[in-house]
Amino acid sequence: MTVIAGRYRLLDVLAEGATGTVWRALDETNRHEVALKELRAPAGLPADEVPLLYARREREARAAARVSHPSAVRILGVATEDGRPWVVTELVRGLSLAETLEAAGPLPPREAARVGAEVLGALRAAQEAGAPHRGVEPRHVLLANDGRIVVTGFGTDPGDDPGPEADLRSVGALLDAAASAPPASLPRSDAWAGVLRAVVEDLLREDLGDTGRPDRALTADGAERELRRVATGDAPPAGAAAGGPGTAPRGGTSVPREDAPAGRRGSGGGNAGSVDPGSGRRPRRARPPRRTLVLLAGLIGALLIAGALTYHLVRGDERGAGPGPGGVTSTAPAGPGATDGAGGGPVRPRS
Repeated sequence: MTVIAGRYRLLDVLAEGATGTVWRALDETNRHEVALKELRAPAGLPADEVPLLYARREREARAAARVSHPSAVRILGVATEDGRPWVVTELVRGLSLAETLEAAGPLPPREAARVGAEVLGALRAAQEAGAPHRGVEPRHVLLANDGRIVVTGFGTDPGDDPGPEADLRSVGALLDAAASAPPASLPRSDAWAGVLRAVVEDLLREDLGDTGRPDRALTADGAERELRRVATGDAPPAGAAAGGPGTAPRGGTSVPREDAPAGRRGSGGGNAGSVDPGSGRRPRRARPPRRTLVLLAGLIGALLIAGALTYHLVRGDERGAGPGPGGVTSTAPAGPGATDGAGGGPVRPRS
C-alpha cells in the first residue's frame, strides 16, 4: 500500500469531492488511524499556478490547526508528497449530515438545533483563529458515533473569507435542509419546530448584522444561545412572551416545557398548568356544578337514615338477650343455680 511522506499508509477512501480525496490512513509512527486529505488542483488551472495554490492551501491548513473547539475537527499537521500537501486530521467515525438526511430524512427540531449550535460554535472559533471555513455544507458536518457534532473542511476549501455574516447564513441554510419537516406535521412533543423555524428565518435574512435597525436579525452569539435553548428545552428562547414558561417567542406558538411535572404541561386539554397561547394566561380551574354537590349530600343522608333504621330493627329482635361482660351480648346458658329473669328458677337447656 502507498505510504505518504514516509509515515501515513493509505488504507481506503472515505470520501471524494471536487477539492480532493479523503483517505483513512495508518500513522505508522504511533499506530493510530487518521484521516488524510489529498488536495487536488482544479481542472484547467495553469501549470505555473498549481504550486502557488498548493502553498496557499498548506498555509491555510496550518492556520486551521489553531482552531480549538470541541466541534471543529482537529488538524494534526500537513504532510508533503511530491510537492503536494496532504492535510492530516483526526479520524471521526460516523455519518455526514448529508448521508443522514438522505437515509432518514429531516432531523427532529431539537436535534437539528443541537447540530446548528455546535456548527455555529465551531465556525465562530475558526473566525477568531483567522481560519474561516468559507461555506459549511451538510457534507462537512459529521454526526459522530460518540455523539459529537464535528465540522470538517477547514483550510481545504478554496475561496476568500466570506465574513461572519456569511457563516450565519450558511448555518441557516444548513438548518433549513436539516429540519425541513413542516411544524404542523409534527407531534406536540416537537412543538419547538416553530421556534426553530423563527431562528432559521432570522439567520437567512438579508439585513443580517444591520445594527442600526431595532428589529435586526440575530447576532452570532444570540443565534448560538437560542439554538442551544431549543436543543436543551430548558427555557423558551430570548424574546418569549411574558406568559412565563410554555410560550414561544414569535407567532404565539405554545411550546411545552418538557421538564415540567406531569399534569402541569400545556396540553390544550384544560389542565391546571396549561397556557392560553393567545393571552399567555393560565385558564381558571374548572369547578364541579353545585347540583352535583347537593345530590351527593342527599345520597349520603339517605344512607345514614337507612343504617339507623336497620340497627334498631335488629336490636328489637334480640329478645331475652342482655349485655354480657364488657357490654358484649351473650345468649349462652348460665351455670348451675342460675335463675332466668322470669320465675327465678333454675335455667334448663331448651330443646
